[in-house]
Amino acid sequence: METFEFEGKTAEEAIENAHRQLNLSEDEMEIEVLEPGSAGIFGLVGGRKARVKVTITKEEPKPAVENNGLEIAIEALENILSLIPMEGVTVRAQNTDGTIALDIEGDKSGLLIGRKGRTLDALQFIVNKIVNKTLQKRTQVVIDSENYRQRRKEFLTQMALKMGDKAKKSRKSVSTNLLNPHERRIVHMALRDDERLETRSRGEGLLKKVVIMPGK
Repeated sequence: METFEFEGKTAEEAIENAHRQLNLSEDEMEIEVLEPGSAGIFGLVGGRKARVKVTITKEEPKPAVENNGLEIAIEALENILSLIPMEGVTVRAQNTDGTIALDIEGDKSGLLIGRKGRTLDALQFIVNKIVNKTLQKRTQVVIDSENYRQRRKEFLTQMALKMGDKAKKSRKSVSTNLLNPHERRIVHMALRDDERLETRSRGEGLLKKVVIMPGK
């Protein structure tokens, strides 16, 4: 809590100065008189000003955006989806351990997923930008549609295992197609416990290949 000191000819005047300068009511302040003040001899010599210490007891409400990160994310995604001519699409959301998960339901055509999830990644990127800028702090937003993220993870894991077997049998390195950071991590994690293989990301920019190499 914040504390301030104010002066006046009397304690009452010091308190009034506090009310005026802080723009708070008496119920929102805790007041302690440090010095009651004195007029001195005949009001001319030896006078002392009154001093009061004011502690602000009013709790500043947290910004609504801080408490409503989930609502901000939902609204941002729904605003974007409203620009796309699709019917029957809804957004389901939950906040788990600080991560906001948005699930788009009703996209049977896969339009919002896009080729290899590119459209879904773009939506996720934009909503993350909006939420982080509004909250002014880093918050992770993950967007999924029709369980695509889990299906993609399973596909990449199986692909990594098969390519790992191929690298071990041929004793030659094999490379994946271009993958985003999240997808590359899935490949690395799928093979990290295989001591006969090494994996490295290769390329520049956001999209890179994962090179799977047989161990020496």
